[in-house]
Amino acid sequence: MVGHKHHEHSGDNLVSAARTALVDAGEQWTDMRADVFSALAESEKPASAYDLAESVSSARGKRVAPNSVYRILDLFVRTNLARRVESANAYVANSHPGCRHDCIFLICDSCGAIVHIDDDRLTGSLIGAARDAGFADVRPVVELRGTCSACN
Repeated sequence: MVGHKHHEHSGDNLVSAARTALVDAGEQWTDMRADVFSALAESEKPASAYDLAESVSSARGKRVAPNSVYRILDLFVRTNLARRVESANAYVANSHPGCRHDCIFLICDSCGAIVHIDDDRLTGSLIGAARDAGFADVRPVVELRGTCSACN
């Protein structure tokens, strides 16, 4: 990571940090939002809204509509609790929700594993180019595909 340091959260600490970040953003931490975030945080791979709806439905013992999960995921992305992996139409929990920065995802074509890295020099150059082209409020999401070390 280049440009700043942040604390990586996991488990209950991640849920607590997410709750704090959401409330600090002026939003409510409801039971449904907590359940969706917990399911996302527990997922070993990026999860779709359908995956999360199934997981939350199972945990709650009643059907949860994917549309409801999509709305919650949109809120999570907007408030920096989750990141969207564009090419997979899936989401990952942000392990440092109090820290805003841009996304660089490394995606394994073989096993589907995704690694999130930070490099503010790269994303800073992209933001600069976008601003030079007249764009504002740019949030880069960079995805690189290849084969991870476990699959090599």
